Amino acid sequence: MGSSRLSELLLLGQGADPKSERGVSCDGELPTASDPQLVERARAARAALGNRAMVLGHHYQRDEVIQFADITGDSFKLAQAAQANDSAEFIFFCGVHFMAESADILTSPNQKIILPDLAAGCSMADMATAKQVDDCWKALEKVGVASKTTPITYMNSSAAIKSFTGKNGGAVCTSSNAMRALNWAFEKGEKVLFLPDQHLGRNTAVLNLGLKLEDCVLWNPWKPNGGLSDDQIIAARVILWRGHCSVHGRFSLENITQMRARVPGVQILVHPECQHEVVSNADVVGSTEMIIQTIENSAPGSKWAVGTELNLVQRLANRFSDREVHFLDKTVCYCSTMNRIDLPHLVWVMESLVAGRLVNQISVDSQTATYAKVALERMLALP
Repeated sequence: MGSSRLSELLLLGQGADPKSERGVSCDGELPTASDPQLVERARAARAALGNRAMVLGHHYQRDEVIQFADITGDSFKLAQAAQANDSAEFIFFCGVHFMAESADILTSPNQKIILPDLAAGCSMADMATAKQVDDCWKALEKVGVASKTTPITYMNSSAAIKSFTGKNGGAVCTSSNAMRALNWAFEKGEKVLFLPDQHLGRNTAVLNLGLKLEDCVLWNPWKPNGGLSDDQIIAARVILWRGHCSVHGRFSLENITQMRARVPGVQILVHPECQHEVVSNADVVGSTEMIIQTIENSAPGSKWAVGTELNLVQRLANRFSDREVHFLDKTVCYCSTMNRIDLPHLVWVMESLVAGRLVNQISVDSQTATYAKVALERMLALP
């Protein structure tokens, strides 16, 4: 799939009407996407806020939003940026809910985090609730392995899960430092409870740390004892949570086979949230930042099939037109919740603030934030 086909998919995937149910929480004030003055309104509002505000944009955001980002990055880079900027009174986080929560935890009390659309969540983060994780930990205590287990939670998790992790001696990780986090955890104990993305945990343990697939077991929160016997839990080195990314989980070995047949000489570049068989058969595996750097550093004329979110792949295809950048899947693969952040929502929250009204603030309660910050700071302190 080349750039023209990617453009067609973009148009298909961005046809949602901003006046739909997503705008209900905005009290009917959400600008229409067809407003010819929308870009100018965004520029005016951003200029009026000046240094009082900072706009963070995740790589998976639409181009219409990214153009207003002061800093663009993956969840790790944006978490660092939020913590480093102690002067901006308001931080507009163009990402999803768990990212805005992390920014609120890491910033000072006088700073306000704003999520343009409160419906921008993460299906993976929703796959691990505080109650489920607490039940899992109690099961590990019952078989006598909790004291030997260090929890590591992916950034794509709720503040409550991060808080559990910090309280029990663990750390947060991202796809860019998962190997360092797991090495750190194994220096502390014999086992790791990896939340909530099973694929990142499995791929890191097996492909980066050299563990065997049989060293990993899958905890299913919907089954008694996670669907595991006590002996399986005791023998495991890594206990993986049954969670996944709805975008990266779509890519398949068939996609790779078909792409190699259709584009001779193509190199397969995928995110470690993909299934194990996909990652095992790719040429290059890396975080969102690494995917970008790999394309940036590649030679003109090189051919790439990229297995990650479509907005980013489209942006790379347009930016590096002297290279072939294909989308690995044959169908649309947006992060549907990330895609809820659009220009009308960004304009609405900025204009509201200019008018003296703070809307869509993300605030984590102090009890949850205390241990969540411990887990996040352990991540940021990893070498």
